Amino acid sequence: MSVLTRDEAQLRAQFLDVHHYTVELDLTTGAETFDSRTAIRFTARSDGDTFVELKPAELRSVTLDGQPLDPESLSEGRLPLKNLTAGAHELRLDAAMRYSRTGEGMHRFTDPSDGETYVYTQMFMDDVQRVFAAFDQPDLKAVFEVSVKAPEGWTVLANGVTDHRGDGLWRAAPTPPVSTYLVAVAAGPWHSVRTEHRGLPFGIHCRRSLAPHLDTDAEEILDITRACFDRYHEKFEEPYPFDSYDQAFVPEFNAGAMENPGLVTFRDDFVYRSAVTDTERQTRAMVIAHEMAHMWFGDLVTLKWWDDIWLNESFAEYMGYQTTAEATRFTDPWTEFGVTRKAWGYDADQRPTTHPVAPENVDDTASALLNFDGISYAKGASALRQLAAWLGEKDFLAGINTHFKRHRFGNATLADFIDSLASATDRDVPAWADSWLRTTGVDTLIPAIASAGGTCTLTADRTGSRPHRLTAGLYDHDVAGEGRLVLRERIDLDVPQTAPQPIGKRPALVLLNDGDITYAKVRFDAASFETVRTALSGLPDPLTRAVVWNALRDAVRDGELPPAAYLETARTHLPHETDLAVAQGVLAFAAGQLADQYLTPEDRPAALATLTSLCRDLLRRTEDGDHPGLRLIAVRHLISVAAHPETIAAWLADGTVPGGPELDPELRWRILARLAVLGATDEDAIAAELARDPSASGQEGAARCRAALPDPEAKHTAWEAMFAGDDLSNYLFTATAQGFWQPEQAELVRQYVPRFYPDAAAVAARRGPAIAVAAGRWAFPAHAVDTENLALGEACLRDADLTPALRRTLADRLDDLSRALNVRDGQRAEQGE
Repeated sequence: MSVLTRDEAQLRAQFLDVHHYTVELDLTTGAETFDSRTAIRFTARSDGDTFVELKPAELRSVTLDGQPLDPESLSEGRLPLKNLTAGAHELRLDAAMRYSRTGEGMHRFTDPSDGETYVYTQMFMDDVQRVFAAFDQPDLKAVFEVSVKAPEGWTVLANGVTDHRGDGLWRAAPTPPVSTYLVAVAAGPWHSVRTEHRGLPFGIHCRRSLAPHLDTDAEEILDITRACFDRYHEKFEEPYPFDSYDQAFVPEFNAGAMENPGLVTFRDDFVYRSAVTDTERQTRAMVIAHEMAHMWFGDLVTLKWWDDIWLNESFAEYMGYQTTAEATRFTDPWTEFGVTRKAWGYDADQRPTTHPVAPENVDDTASALLNFDGISYAKGASALRQLAAWLGEKDFLAGINTHFKRHRFGNATLADFIDSLASATDRDVPAWADSWLRTTGVDTLIPAIASAGGTCTLTADRTGSRPHRLTAGLYDHDVAGEGRLVLRERIDLDVPQTAPQPIGKRPALVLLNDGDITYAKVRFDAASFETVRTALSGLPDPLTRAVVWNALRDAVRDGELPPAAYLETARTHLPHETDLAVAQGVLAFAAGQLADQYLTPEDRPAALATLTSLCRDLLRRTEDGDHPGLRLIAVRHLISVAAHPETIAAWLADGTVPGGPELDPELRWRILARLAVLGATDEDAIAAELARDPSASGQEGAARCRAALPDPEAKHTAWEAMFAGDDLSNYLFTATAQGFWQPEQAELVRQYVPRFYPDAAAVAARRGPAIAVAAGRWAFPAHAVDTENLALGEACLRDADLTPALRRTLADRLDDLSRALNVRDGQRAEQGE
């Protein structure tokens, strides 16, 4: 299939005005295909040629202004429209389209719990062509009228209010002008909870088997939705621009959510069927806020071309966290952002595949798809947070509102955005944008403390080139003892500084970027590092502790802090942690990257023992029931690092952890997966658990467990399912891949390491970007931290035929592998090997 280039899109936008689509979908024609009929009204500004995109199973007929065109002229997803005359035209197409099992186009899912079937669209980037014909680029906005014929008993959701006309026919209200990638349909026997707010219909929807779980959380979800909606109307002068607001939790969704106007789709993992922590509920609230921000930034005002995807995602990411903090009970989401999202951005920005927040070389849609990463989301949001601090919130919002007013229901570029912001301030916004949005890499901030006459000065040295507005925290030991640190003061710094900052007597700890307002790695002077090592848990604020833990994480990844030192610090201080996001983030890094990759196989058992001991301390501390979220985190991680099966097998047999919690489906599958890794369960036990939980999540759990069994036949079966057949859905592929590679089974799966690269290339070429990313991310042999694996991967990258999605994902994974090798080499050098 051809990809659309920027040059082609610019030429087509100069040639065409697209006014109106009538889309008729028939979902009653069978399980493999659906019918799609499209009528497009458009105007050619001059005589000439163009094309329309479509990826059908069968193109049955095409007419242009009532005259038939040859369906056989369709080639690589493009139907040529030749010899158009200047003026108005109408194009009609009738096609059969294939359902998807990879979350792209029209995804079809049959719930194993009850046999009910659901379909939904994901049109992003260029997948609208899998559903109906379109002039598919974001700056050719049009009005869409969509009708759907669905089986009896189904409900159809769309961008506008839908009504049932009888005989399974549903019609959606016409949209305002929107981009093709934002059109959405979701159909099936949905369970719905409906209400109204500020005169608009609101609804939340899920598959029927999840109805009890959605009902349990419905008021929380709707309260957050209403609170964010009201807060955005306080921030934005432009009112919500669509006629309704539905949120559908859909199965096997590739992203976290998608901002379709009036019909946001979420992965239905957000309908919690097992216990979750309050931080996970906070994440759901943030995603609700994030997607709602898109209604203005992305849907009302849309990028002109995909080089400005950050305008959509960075803005929604920033607004999602900020509005969650301002409008909901979750008042400290920036701590989770610092621990989780920002680390994602830092990692992405230090790889060879890094790119500016606002790149200039996005030449086609395949290249654009690669930029949905930690840079466009986390780094871009960090840059906007820095910009808001630099401009001030009032001028920042004034510029945003100017942008909405100037470009409502239209398209805009980075230059337009900068011009709107500049109109609200005397500051040099274009210069700021050049420094922050057109550069790559992470600056590093290093404190330099000079002492003279009993007083000290602070200079924040910088490696890098960006200006930073930040806060430095000065902390002293509490005179009452008990390991506490007290904040002496926070001082504002602009880096580069014009002069050293007086700070009085030397503090026990100087922490640059306290409050995490800027985007940079942080280092410590020697005295401050000693304070961190001995008193980190004594810092009073969780966001401050998050900044410190991120600094330690970066130092490990950069080979400046031995992994064992990080583990020792975690063992000392994490048992005293109260913030769930911090505890989860530290344990995830320690168990995932440190134990599984950075430490040598010889050192791994001791690391697992340390983490087990740490988790047991957390369990003892939470026996009183006052910290259920922290206890749940400790239970999950103790299961994941268990080196011996006896304890967790007893939990599974008893159906509970002593002192709680009782085992819900998620914990039962987690334990069974670890028992599979350790060779302490079998197919009979997996089948019995699947009979107990035959849900979609249960199917994934069983696939993960079966792939994790330390048995040659189990490994062969899992490998064939992933790479030889095309039957696995995107979620079942991922679950199988997650189970397959295990550090404990390195010898058993050694033969598959060289097979991975050609097999991944082949499946990516056959099945498309979603499976390519799943293969590169989850099926990659990350446990094999050796030069042979690295050489195999580098040779694969030299293959010119790799799909762009797989190439990018592999490049990132190989960079992580190289970093792990460097860390291991550093350990060996330190040990004198």
